[in-house]
Amino acid sequence: MDFIYLIKPKRENFLDTITDEESNIMSEHFEYLKSQLDIGKLILAGPVTTGKFGVVILEAEDEDSVRKFMLNDPAVSKNVMNYELFPFLVSLIKK
Repeated sequence: MDFIYLIKPKRENFLDTITDEESNIMSEHFEYLKSQLDIGKLILAGPVTTGKFGVVILEAEDEDSVRKFMLNDPAVSKNVMNYELFPFLVSLIKK
């Protein structure tokens, strides 16, 4: 099964006002997602260029496992980003 979660900064002007601590957390977030890429679970991840939200698409056994992963994402668990989770169907993908 595939799932998508959206993450949105807790404040509107996040990119303009990011603190050193938040920057470190976002680096942890990147490495956390990269670990899933390395094992073949991450399909796609990245932010929109405005910084208003990011997208993570994962392959997972079930919703509980992806929810656990999402809630342990440093950007979420360290309260930098809000999140929304949805089941997702990858219908087309560039090879």
